[in-house]
Amino acid sequence: MNQAAAIPLYAKELKLPTFADYPAVIRQATDQGWGYEEFLAAMLAREAASRKKRQIARRVKLARFPFQKTLEEFKFEALPHVQEALVWELAAGEFIKRRENIVMIGNPGTGKTHLSIALGLKACVHGYSVRFFTAAGLVTKMAEAQDEKRLGRMLKELSRVNLLIVDELSYIALPRQSAEFLFQVISERSERGSVIINTNLDFSKWEEIFGDRMLAAALVDRVTFKSHILNMNAESYRLKQRQKARAG
Repeated sequence: MNQAAAIPLYAKELKLPTFADYPAVIRQATDQGWGYEEFLAAMLAREAASRKKRQIARRVKLARFPFQKTLEEFKFEALPHVQEALVWELAAGEFIKRRENIVMIGNPGTGKTHLSIALGLKACVHGYSVRFFTAAGLVTKMAEAQDEKRLGRMLKELSRVNLLIVDELSYIALPRQSAEFLFQVISERSERGSVIINTNLDFSKWEEIFGDRMLAAALVDRVTFKSHILNMNAESYRLKQRQKARAG
């Protein structure tokens, strides 16, 4: 076997897929007069960039976002109470390193889900593990895990996630067991991992969700410790879009 034919085989065996595309780098090296060191550095840089891209894609897949929305496309002008500079600062991921939380409170249709997904995607880029759930979806998964006697394993897996996103904590009152599940998974992350919670209700009304004043108060106490509270109240963006479509 000649050397040219062996290179793709070695690349596969050593799990260096970009090395199989070495002819493109050879052409660039020839055009720019590179030496051996420049050629090798270029090959390694391509492999490092490719590996980082694959790692980000794997973290995004594991996060299980319902869809992807970026921070760059977010309409900050629609939110009079949110500082854009603060959100971009949060997007750098330092709040996750410091194990801080974010709570977004506001009426429906103002971009809470969009913004939390955008911050989750940024976290994936920065190397953090992320999981996304709706509040209803999370308690359903926990109930299923309990029935299958794997709740402990699920809680352990969630405890290792750097950023947990809980969307749509809203007006619907939770059954007692579901409220306790949600309390357990969020409260256990206190000072251990970050959480983003999106809700339509002020903290004073969380009792309506959990059906227990003491439980709600304890959860609010844990969630708001070392937290960034974003006031997302504004005119519904979705409603404005529908009105604009009808007017058009």
